[in-house]
Amino acid sequence: MSSHGDSRRPGTTAVILAGGTGQRVGLSIPKQLIKIAGKPVILHTLEAFEAAAEVDDILVLMAEGYIDEVKAMIAKAGLQKVADVIPGGSTRSDSTKAAIAHVEARPDADERHRLVFHDAVRPLISRRVIAETVAALDRYDAVDVAIPSSDTVIVTRTHGDDGEFITDVPERARLRRGQTPQAFTLATIRAAYQAADKDPQFEATDDCSVVLKYLPSVPIHVVAGDEWNMKVTQPVDLYIADKLFQLASTAVPSPDDASYRERLTGKTLVVFGGSYGIGADLADLAESYGADVFRFGRSTTGTHVEDPAEVEAALKTAHGETGRVDYVVNTAGILQIGRLNETSQEDIDQTFKVNYLAPVQIARAAYPYLAATQGQLLLYTSSSYTRGRRDYSLYSSTKAAMVNLTQALAEEWSDDGVQVNCVNPERTATPMRTKAFGSENPDTLLASETVARTSLDVLLSALNGAVIDVRKDDPTTGGFEQAIARVLDTGIE
Repeated sequence: MSSHGDSRRPGTTAVILAGGTGQRVGLSIPKQLIKIAGKPVILHTLEAFEAAAEVDDILVLMAEGYIDEVKAMIAKAGLQKVADVIPGGSTRSDSTKAAIAHVEARPDADERHRLVFHDAVRPLISRRVIAETVAALDRYDAVDVAIPSSDTVIVTRTHGDDGEFITDVPERARLRRGQTPQAFTLATIRAAYQAADKDPQFEATDDCSVVLKYLPSVPIHVVAGDEWNMKVTQPVDLYIADKLFQLASTAVPSPDDASYRERLTGKTLVVFGGSYGIGADLADLAESYGADVFRFGRSTTGTHVEDPAEVEAALKTAHGETGRVDYVVNTAGILQIGRLNETSQEDIDQTFKVNYLAPVQIARAAYPYLAATQGQLLLYTSSSYTRGRRDYSLYSSTKAAMVNLTQALAEEWSDDGVQVNCVNPERTATPMRTKAFGSENPDTLLASETVARTSLDVLLSALNGAVIDVRKDDPTTGGFEQAIARVLDTGIE
């Protein structure tokens, strides 16, 4: 344990290890630069530590050749805590030693300075884990993060050409799966590597093992990690992490009433499909906080979203009255139930025009207004986008298209400061649903007001290219296995 006699709070540096090349995920760029949920993996990670009050500054160790790109990304994101981006080493240990040397050279660094090492490709790190890891350094000089092993672990030995054979099966109750962060006082991690450098047989894949082997008298405290803190190393991890971000986004922070009013007063919101349901509720909510809201719908203003001229006229009206358009939302859609081979050509054409062509036309027409205000376009999908459903193939396929449209436009327009996001509500009580399915138990449905509130929070967030799930029950409270089940959700909007 530490014997920290000085009452001054030591500085804390988060060291983000991003030296990997991405070979295991089969891509030509480092895996930490791959986009998930609309952002590069490393940016999600950096934002988590930027938001952590326990962290004073951030040091990034990046693969050579990509340092300028990462610096530009950090500047664009407006991250204030990133002190420097330096080259990572050829191994994990070399990167750690580079970080130690860099921090040690600072004039304000002392023996108690804290280094919190975290893999850049663990973007789902929680605030709890960061806070508890740093807090543990008040008592200990070395801290690891781990979770119980849910699998039986075996020890094997290879016998010539006969393959592997089990030699031991350790007691699972005592086994843990290591994660990051791993955190140390500067004096501790430096001393461990100084001792390791004297060992010609030294090799290690993580920093706690270095302390354990070369400073055996230093206890390494274990903080409980969580299953969400997964590492993106294989192609399937990219898919799972992207889906888990959708689930985690149900926790998009809601500002208080004063913040809503401060951020919405003087802003212009245009809602297509604003006659009833989610669109009407969102319009009411934004208006109550001082936004200038323009609602357009077939049954109220006679606006046909499938007509580009009427869409352009609606946007021109809003801009003409307020001089700006900050948010454009499209909740318009139709749901036709029935077998495709029994669907009329007229219904096919109408579904395609309203559910797909209309959002495309709205996006095109809205772009110049949103580029001028650095605004946001918000679209809507359905849980049916993940797998086509019997009897509404047209609906589910057009909703899948909304996800692709969102992600593509988010990348196309990000340099212009335009955000594009997509809300994915589960089964919601709306007039469209009632018309399609009739009377249902209201306890099984989301309220449209709930979806509207989340939609407003998304409009005020920094998300871009994200698909945000809105669910009756928070899936992040049910455990990792339940969350994965949500990834394979078979529900219907």
